[in-house]
Amino acid sequence: MTSTDPAAQPKIRQRVRKLVDHPTFQKTIMTLIVINAVTLGFETSPTIMGYIGPALQVFDKIVIAIFCVEIVLRIYAHGPAFFRDPWGIFDFIVVAITLTPSNDSLSVLRSLRVLRVLRLVSAVPRLRRIVSALLLAVPGVGAIVALLLLVFYVFAVITTKLFGAAFPDWFGTIGDSMFTLFQVMTLESWSMGIVRPVMEGYSWAWIVFVAFIVLSSFTVLNLFIAIIIDSMQTLHDTEKQETVSDVNEFVQNEHLDRAAEFEELKREMGEIKNLLKERQR
Repeated sequence: MTSTDPAAQPKIRQRVRKLVDHPTFQKTIMTLIVINAVTLGFETSPTIMGYIGPALQVFDKIVIAIFCVEIVLRIYAHGPAFFRDPWGIFDFIVVAITLTPSNDSLSVLRSLRVLRVLRLVSAVPRLRRIVSALLLAVPGVGAIVALLLLVFYVFAVITTKLFGAAFPDWFGTIGDSMFTLFQVMTLESWSMGIVRPVMEGYSWAWIVFVAFIVLSSFTVLNLFIAIIIDSMQTLHDTEKQETVSDVNEFVQNEHLDRAAEFEELKREMGEIKNLLKERQR
């Protein structure tokens, strides 16, 4: 009768929540994720699969079953709040992908099983903090991307007009120029591979490419790093402020509780004095 009693349901949910939030349970899931990441790598080796392929497949199914049970327990423990948490939705989607049927038409989705490894991001607080900082930096990064595209477009038009006729493979169209400039920005064979051959026909061409490298690689790309670092600092300050606020709220509540207890004690002492006076009469 206790298992079907509605009053017992909250107690069961509290026990399940205590289980899924327990550090030992979370560390066990993290360990399984790491081990499963290694076994998924083993599956890419024909030699290893020839020796222990069936055992790896059995282990993979066991891990999938454990992950499914974990997600079900978390959904039951946290209720609708589970789907209001972005990390909960992320874990749910990753586990859902692992349940994809193993036919040829869905082989691409089955290859996404390796996304299980990304669950480490949601399981490790420090990784989760870094991802949160990256998401916080998205608006600023978007502005930097727009600026970088503008720089690319301007220099693509310049290089197409200047060098397009002599080097049509590299600068024949704006698209070709942007791809070549991307190689220059990454500093991949930019000197011997592109700039020096162009300088054989245009000795002053180095001015254009050096200016582009300074603007793109040394200036704009460093702004990405600055924005991400600023976002991490902002997130850290926010968490610190929230911690201080929680501590202050806890201290204030404790003070109010103690004051209420003191007032209750004074009231009880007054009642005792009145009783003693009545007895003396």
